[in-house]
Amino acid sequence: MHRSFLIFAAAFVALLAGALFYAARLPVEQAAPPQPVARADDVVEYPAFTLAGLDGEPRAFSEFDGRHRLLNFWATWCAPCRREIPLLNEFHAEQGEDGILVIGIAVDFADAVNQFAEEFDIAYPVLVGEQDAIDVAEQSGIAFNAMPFTMIVGRDGQLLGAYLGELHRKHLADIATILGRLDREEISVDSAKGALRGL
Repeated sequence: MHRSFLIFAAAFVALLAGALFYAARLPVEQAAPPQPVARADDVVEYPAFTLAGLDGEPRAFSEFDGRHRLLNFWATWCAPCRREIPLLNEFHAEQGEDGILVIGIAVDFADAVNQFAEEFDIAYPVLVGEQDAIDVAEQSGIAFNAMPFTMIVGRDGQLLGAYLGELHRKHLADIATILGRLDREEISVDSAKGALRGL
């Protein structure tokens, strides 16, 4: 009995050692590092879309042609989104009639968005959708799985870049500088895209 137990224990230890040796030889798959800036290299023009405004009436993206645009995807239940809104309001006001236009795209229910927009006195255009708003983001070809999420579209409709995460004043200042240099033809579209990826 004692001998059979020792044989069984030795066999078990040998089996365990073999399993550990085999497992140690398996390649370890490492997770990709987080990418705060999404890439827009392969997108030439942002696809046309229509979403409801705060008044429930449909508004086409083409209404805003001719200006640089920040498409800011947000929701009332998203804490970083809520923190961004006063800053985006200030930025929109600073840009004036010919500057960069902020467009909020709420991935949320219309009633909640209307109440929130009134409470926070959002001065820039707000479009509303649930799955439709997600579809608008995804048709750009850029995958995203969190909010806030902001896309930068040039005057000519080209998608120049995107940023996943909460925007801060430095981000907005850098975006304004890059787009200003693009307008003055100091940099090419490709250079602007590269600079926006480095936000």
